[in-house]
Amino acid sequence: MNKNVGYAIALLLALGAPFVGYPVFLMKLLCFALFACAFNLLIGFTGLLSFGHAAFFGAAGYFAGNAIKNWGLPFELAILTGVVAGAVIGLVMGALAIRRQGIYFSMITLALAQMVFFVALRLGNFTGGEDGLQGVPRGKLLGVLDLSSDLALYYVVLAIFVIGFALIVRTVHSPFGQVLKAIKENEPRAISLGYDVDKFKLMAFVLSAALAALAGATKTMVLGFETLTDVHWSMSGLVILMTLVGGMGTMVGPILGAVIIIALENKLGDFGTFVASQTGIEWFNTLGEAVSMVTGLIFVTCVLLFRRGIVGEVLAYFGRRKPA
Repeated sequence: MNKNVGYAIALLLALGAPFVGYPVFLMKLLCFALFACAFNLLIGFTGLLSFGHAAFFGAAGYFAGNAIKNWGLPFELAILTGVVAGAVIGLVMGALAIRRQGIYFSMITLALAQMVFFVALRLGNFTGGEDGLQGVPRGKLLGVLDLSSDLALYYVVLAIFVIGFALIVRTVHSPFGQVLKAIKENEPRAISLGYDVDKFKLMAFVLSAALAALAGATKTMVLGFETLTDVHWSMSGLVILMTLVGGMGTMVGPILGAVIIIALENKLGDFGTFVASQTGIEWFNTLGEAVSMVTGLIFVTCVLLFRRGIVGEVLAYFGRRKPA
């Protein structure tokens, strides 16, 4: 099936989704899906494993929340403030990290991200400290559309996701994206062809950070609060898990991974309660407390059986079946 047809069908399903599912949960899925796609742009198409993407995701939420709550900015400018903040942090982190490669690059991003976490912990007046930034209003879009309605906000969030995803698709298929792929496949050869590899890496890092910040700022508007969880290293681990489960280096893989992981976190307890009521086994009522164990098992299964991720394995299977 043509990719554009698939995207069109997915968009139609997304447009009707809030009439079937809970809009706030669906908006959360969209935010994390965009976050995973932003991370995939860096690891899947540039070959850079960052352990610090939580810094952009969480910092953008704090800046966007303060912008609309305390600084009086409208919704769209608050989102933009969060994106700019994430991009600036990404520029600083990237400029320091790209001087190293491999695990050293990853460890530098982790260390810098933890610095952002401790700054957020200490700046209680700005972040709310351990209590988080509470009571973030949604405001109005362009001063006209009241976003207090979950349905209205859902379609705004969907539009933000579509714009972000379209930007990623366009980037990957642009000459710039082809250079990123070349760097991932064979960096020494890209250097020999005359490309300034460090510059391209930095640009990819900043773009990925800005898109992750867009996801984080939007999530804060949806939920109405921002906490230290979003800047903690475990959030970086979560987005890595989403990308690997769905399929690193594919367009829709991170989206599927985000849906699976977030759905498990939010619905596993309900599923356990249902199974307990049907089987009479009381243990299933505690299944919601074992989310980490279940996601860990999924990760191990994917590593052992689906080395390319779910979508990656599906694409590889159909690729093998094509006649030579």
